[in-house]
Amino acid sequence: MAAEKRVAYDAEFKVKAINYAKEHGNRPAARAFHINECMVRRWRQQEEELRLTRKTKKSFRGRRARWPELEDRLYHWISERRAAGRSVSTVAIRIQAKAIANQLHIEEFKAGASWCFRFMKRQQLSIRTRTTVCQQLPVDYKEKVARFRSYCKNKISENNIQPHCIINMDEVPLTFDMPLTRTVEHTGTPTVPVRTTGNEKTSFTVVLGVSLAGQKLRPMVIFKRKTLPKDRFPDGIKVHVNSKGWMDEEAMKIWLTEVYGGTLHRFFNQLPGLLILDSMRAHTTKLVKEIVRIKKSELAVIPGGLTKELQPLDIGIIRSFKAKVRSLWEEWMLEGEHSYTDTGRLRRASYATVCQWILDAWGKVTTRTISRGFAKADIIPGLTSNAMESTESDNSDGEGTGETASRSLDPTIAQLLVSDTENEDFDDFMEDECFQFSAAARLAVLVRLRR
Repeated sequence: MAAEKRVAYDAEFKVKAINYAKEHGNRPAARAFHINECMVRRWRQQEEELRLTRKTKKSFRGRRARWPELEDRLYHWISERRAAGRSVSTVAIRIQAKAIANQLHIEEFKAGASWCFRFMKRQQLSIRTRTTVCQQLPVDYKEKVARFRSYCKNKISENNIQPHCIINMDEVPLTFDMPLTRTVEHTGTPTVPVRTTGNEKTSFTVVLGVSLAGQKLRPMVIFKRKTLPKDRFPDGIKVHVNSKGWMDEEAMKIWLTEVYGGTLHRFFNQLPGLLILDSMRAHTTKLVKEIVRIKKSELAVIPGGLTKELQPLDIGIIRSFKAKVRSLWEEWMLEGEHSYTDTGRLRRASYATVCQWILDAWGKVTTRTISRGFAKADIIPGLTSNAMESTESDNSDGEGTGETASRSLDPTIAQLLVSDTENEDFDDFMEDECFQFSAAARLAVLVRLRR
């Protein structure tokens, strides 16, 4: 009889088994997850470490601390300095470790570089680049999050809003040059230059929109100009200009009427919608609210300071988009067509080229990425990542998705995902995306066209 192959399980799987075991017991958990009961008992003993480690970690390998008291004191010292906003280098860690070793009369301790990095790995520390202050959550953020999700759920249920009519929109600031802050270079090199066109601070804004069904709206770009560029722009993108290169009430009006309102179900105002926006001032003016009302949509404004918890685009979609735009910029810097000024300085990319980057990058953002963003934001409570992945994969034909997704959803919401639909192409969604609407809506469209 062949020996059974050993299987390594990641921390996320182990935590799921622990949660199940707490509710139903170790033996039922072992049967449900097809593992041995002794594994469940061992994982429950490691519960604290498993919840703190990264989800993909499969084992706690590595040398254990030889001087645990020394490392505890050193970790406490590092925590105090970081809490005070002081920087900590690996050299400072080694010096402090040696001082603590002398206090503890540990003579054989050398505080070498290899020990330092093993210590950092054991304590889940790493060398980080200095960043700006991240978004701070309000004190009562849990209550606000619950209230916002309840509001969205009620609006979806009351108005029978379909998944492809639940839209999230957000603005993405970009620059004409997007170099990385770090690069590989020979050790000891005194200067590390990175070639650019000198436009790292020349910015513009990209407006993106996605639906709960995984569809992408036509992107809109706002350049900082007084007049519209004379470049020949590619199809599939809306170009706007203003003096700040940022979203204002006029730009919001154009986006609502030509991008959001340009989709087929919005154009004829047949289906109700839910538009999820952050609390930016331009999103909540009287004019914007009136246009949203005319489009038969409900406006859901995310409370201030909670976009990283509730905005799907912020959670996992914009990062993917920006990485793809940077990749295209780097490719253009290496192999693209360039022009130079009279003094020999490299000119930045043209407006049309930038628009093409935006289209290409937006087209490469997968449906799965969008679905995961909505799942993590949990706009519909109970919508799990597994349910979202079953709705529409990157290369799927869209069949048999509604029943699978509905199993883990609230019954009121589930019925919205299970309906008789057909796939129709429409230009205001990105190419190769599926736009679904009911037979009744199609009939109404045909009637209006004949009139």
